[in-house]
Amino acid sequence: MNTQAGTTETITDDDLITGWGLFHEALSATDPLLLRGIDPCGKDMSGPWFEVLIRLQRSPDHRLPMSQLAREVSLSSGGFTKLADRLERNGYLARQACPSDRRVTYAALTEEGLALAEQARAKHVALLREHVLGPLGLEGLQALAAQARKLRDSSRESGGL
Repeated sequence: MNTQAGTTETITDDDLITGWGLFHEALSATDPLLLRGIDPCGKDMSGPWFEVLIRLQRSPDHRLPMSQLAREVSLSSGGFTKLADRLERNGYLARQACPSDRRVTYAALTEEGLALAEQARAKHVALLREHVLGPLGLEGLQALAAQARKLRDSSRESGGL
C-alpha cells in the first residue's frame, strides 16, 4: 500500500516489478540511441566518457575534483583514473592540482576537450529531442524529470550516492 501525497493506492507485487522493469528496459533501449554518432573516433562513445565531458563542460571553469566526478559518473576511483588517463592521452582532459589542498586533483577540460564536449552536446541534444522529447512530449518529459528527481533524492537520503 502506498500513502504518498495523501492518497492510498494498492499495487500488486507483479505490477511493481513490471513498472520498474519497464523503466529499465526503456533506459537500456534508449541510452545507445542517445550516444549514436557522438564519438570522435567514429564509434559510439561510452556512457562514462560522454558523462565526464558533459559534466565538465557544464561546470564552473570546466573542471571538477576527480573524486567528485568519479562518484557522479558511478565509477570506482581506479576505473575513473583509467578513463581520465585515456581522456588525457587524447588531449581532452588535464589534471590540475588544487592550490589550497594537496589531496585534491581537478579534472579539467582542455580547449580540445571543450570543443569536443560542445560538439557532442549538440548532437546529444538533437538525439534527446528525437528519442525522448518526441515520444514523451513536453509534459511527459517534465513528469519524468520530476519523478527521477524524487527517486534520486530519496536514494540519497536513504544512504545512496
